Amino acid sequence: MAQFSRLEVIIRILDTGLIPLFYNGDPKISIELAAACSRGGSGVIEFTNRGELAYPVFTELVKHVSTSAPSIIPGVGSIVDAPTAALFIASGANFIVGPGFNPEISRLCNRRKILYIPGCTTETEISTAEEFGAEICKVFPGETVGGPAFIKAVMAPCPWHRLIPTGGVDATETSITEWIKAGAAAVGLGSKLITTQAVKNKDFDGIAAKVADCIGWIRKAQNK
Repeated sequence: MAQFSRLEVIIRILDTGLIPLFYNGDPKISIELAAACSRGGSGVIEFTNRGELAYPVFTELVKHVSTSAPSIIPGVGSIVDAPTAALFIASGANFIVGPGFNPEISRLCNRRKILYIPGCTTETEISTAEEFGAEICKVFPGETVGGPAFIKAVMAPCPWHRLIPTGGVDATETSITEWIKAGAAAVGLGSKLITTQAVKNKDFDGIAAKVADCIGWIRKAQNK
């Protein structure tokens, strides 16, 4: 069961401007990664459903953060169907992210007052997702659909959109600034932020520092 309301999750995402995302089959490593993201200033983390052990690992992660780090808001990504979304919601997912838009997931999440962030690649998909209640849409894959220019183009006639590009965002000031200036409400960062080498070296302090850098660049671009 979600520990945070949909409104609380939306506010935290928009305030921070960053959703770090990762998958790791080791619960201890996943807990360390979540803690690193939190130390860096991002209390929202997306655990991606990309491995056979994703569900039990996420369950262990939620158990840990609910008692040891209750300010962290864990959600789940790479969700493509409603039954899988329901499974993770029952384990404590506070938000659901998908690579595409699924009306059944939207209905399920609306019924449970859970934030659903669907992946969209066109203005039609974004508008359709919003009609189904999406407060925030993921632009995925961000680089392939047109990069920051796509964000700027669709925001011109529809400034009420809240878009989060994922895929094609680099953990650099130049890249992040370009996306935010184009109108992105936040950015999603996975392997460019939480690199394979950093995880292998267990450089959790380095990951925390990089998260802090990214949030700083986001706020600078937002003139905060």
